[in-house]
Amino acid sequence: MHQDKSAILLSGGMDSIALAFWKKPKYAFTIDYGQKPAKSEIQAARQVSSFLGIEHYVVEVDCSKLGSGDLSNRKPIDIAPISEWWPYRNQLLVTLACMKGVSLGVDKLYVGSVKSDDCHIDGTKEFYHLLNKVMSYQEGNVSILTPSIELSTLELIRQSKIPTSIIFWAHSCHTSNSPCMHCNGCKKYLYVLQELNLD
Repeated sequence: MHQDKSAILLSGGMDSIALAFWKKPKYAFTIDYGQKPAKSEIQAARQVSSFLGIEHYVVEVDCSKLGSGDLSNRKPIDIAPISEWWPYRNQLLVTLACMKGVSLGVDKLYVGSVKSDDCHIDGTKEFYHLLNKVMSYQEGNVSILTPSIELSTLELIRQSKIPTSIIFWAHSCHTSNSPCMHCNGCKKYLYVLQELNLD
């Protein structure tokens, strides 16, 4: 089934789970960087990886003291564009995933950023273009791929053909291991489920 050495940054949220169903990489990396919902994110990622037969790894690096906003249960710093923004988070996660991946011979890493992530710079197409240059330039030559960067979450789910029942496995809350129902992650989760039920 897996002919290449591809991997995915699998947070356990709707976008990364749908991308895992679409691309079916050989490996999945979930990063516990000190975020409050880490336990449930890992559980969701592990469940999906097991279902798809993907080798799943958890990388633990405690950066909680460097956090800001909802994911750290702290007040966002002044430059935060949205409440869940964590400084340099996506760059950190991709770097840690690649650090693990090179030991396994990974040559490309899928990241499940979608169109609405452009509300912060490290979710934009241009950011990932630059990050790909940095990561592929170094020893290891890992390419960073964002096939869903111009899709909405709903479009990604439809493209991936993931069963709606599996979407319920996702953990999208930014503040807790149990859905708070108030953060942007929970609101997005409920919105997407409502839209899917309209089909």
